[in-house]
Amino acid sequence: MSLKQCLHFLPQIVFVCAFIGTVEMLQVDNVTQLESTKTSPFNKSVTTANVITHENTTNMTEYEVTTKMKRIECVCQSEYPSDCGGKDICIAFYSCFSVVGRSENGEGSVIQKGCLNYESPAFMMCKLSQNDELNMQCCDTNMCNKDIDPVLTVTDVVPNDSNSKVSISVLIPLGVLFPLVISFIAVFICWKNHRKRMQKLEERPMKSRHFEGGLHVQAVGESTLWNMMTSPSSSGSGSGLPFLVHRTVARQIHLADRIGKGRYGEVWRGIYQGESVAVKIFSSRDEESFNRETDIYNTVMLRHANVLCYYASDRLSRNSCTELWLICSYHPYGSLYEYLQRATLDQRTMINLCKTAALGLSHLHSDITGVKGKPPIAHRDVKTKNILVKTDLTSCIADLGLAVLLKDDNSVDICKNNYRVGTKRYMAPEVLDETLNVKNFDSFRQADVYAFSLVLWEVCRRGLIGGIAEEYKPPFHDVVGHDPSFEEMRKIVCDCNHRPVIPNRWQTDQNMNIIVKLMKEMWTSNAASRLTMLRVKKTLSKALDSIEVKKYPKAGFCEKELLIPRSDKVDDSAYAPNLLKQSDENIA
Repeated sequence: MSLKQCLHFLPQIVFVCAFIGTVEMLQVDNVTQLESTKTSPFNKSVTTANVITHENTTNMTEYEVTTKMKRIECVCQSEYPSDCGGKDICIAFYSCFSVVGRSENGEGSVIQKGCLNYESPAFMMCKLSQNDELNMQCCDTNMCNKDIDPVLTVTDVVPNDSNSKVSISVLIPLGVLFPLVISFIAVFICWKNHRKRMQKLEERPMKSRHFEGGLHVQAVGESTLWNMMTSPSSSGSGSGLPFLVHRTVARQIHLADRIGKGRYGEVWRGIYQGESVAVKIFSSRDEESFNRETDIYNTVMLRHANVLCYYASDRLSRNSCTELWLICSYHPYGSLYEYLQRATLDQRTMINLCKTAALGLSHLHSDITGVKGKPPIAHRDVKTKNILVKTDLTSCIADLGLAVLLKDDNSVDICKNNYRVGTKRYMAPEVLDETLNVKNFDSFRQADVYAFSLVLWEVCRRGLIGGIAEEYKPPFHDVVGHDPSFEEMRKIVCDCNHRPVIPNRWQTDQNMNIIVKLMKEMWTSNAASRLTMLRVKKTLSKALDSIEVKKYPKAGFCEKELLIPRSDKVDDSAYAPNLLKQSDENIA
């Protein structure tokens, strides 16, 4: 029996124990009352109701005396003189009796003698057999009870009342406490067995399964996330996943700590059957965004190693408010934006982060034909905050709330006709000047390519190039503030054609020179001439393969401080402000 079952039956056990204790107390009270009634060996009516003295006979009529069957004189002897009317002889119309019984203090016996008649029920006592409490003998001749002295069959020693009172005072608490002690012992044994079973489960070696995001799964008697991912309900080819018991999974998740807060809600780390999951909580007013992201994640064949793994969606009422939960895999390193601020990167790790992010975005942009194929999806909010770092130092694309799909009729599935969305700092020129062709799905993919070029620039700033890793800065940090407006970004990106500054030492490195050319072809103002994500992925893979692992020492990861000191602040003004002109010179 588990601890939960023991606690479930505890109220019934306590009730039964209390009932047993009450019954025992009532039984003890009955015994006490019976003891108290034994203070006299026979009822006083035996002598008073049946004794007829000479004085009584003088008051009887002649008819009453003559109607009696017989008239016998008997010896009258009692503890109470009034019973015999102050005389030693009484008149009986049935028989004489002699009786012996216990005294009131219980220490000896008392003999009484008197008369019986037909009218008293006491004459039935003549038929009783003797015992250790009372012995009565009857006779029907004159003065026949004079020489009859009955005795008790056992010794006259009786325990003292004080001892019985002490025993009663001890039995009553024991009758109540004993069942309670037994019930608590039973609960304790169940609790110990439950703890032993849980310790065995914790000590059991984990199965050789590695879930996406470094999540190790261990079977604990019920279905786990790994079982759900590999269940027969999924074909295993990435054709989609079922909900984790839709509308009930939220009740099985314990929110541990908040790890982020965004435009549409909060992100928490939750515990589901001993495993960490990420829970994105929307408020009820953002239900449309929640439904949109849920529909995108449920797209057929969306599963990919570099796209955030989706588990379930649920609705929960908490604190009188309706919350919308989106449950995904948890990655302890957080977003790429957070990771870049606290870690420096060797070139292999730097390019690998960019390559895996390009893999995820390329998978979204591509369409898979088939009976149930995957439509192409454009993210529309590509930035380092929406790219997560996994424990194996690869990237995955997250936050598909603003994504759009291409329908079967080649129309764009977009909500609310809202075309200028996303983060203003990462918006493409055609989005800022509102020249985006919203009827052409390729326009949205090209805007994603532009935003991804800025992500490449951010990651490369934190790479060890020539032994120097620059301080993290967002794109256009030198020309706009923390929260630029649409008009500011339009003026800088579209009117001034300004792009992030590229340090000169990047172009002197063979591998970095490939990435620099790649970035310039991705953030060009002409959207049609930008590279596709498939081409970007292949170029980054080629750059990664050409790196010599021993040539570049790996920089470690630290939660709070960098493992190597930051370089002195680089004077961005020393670089050429006109990047297009600089690009032409390099090509020449």
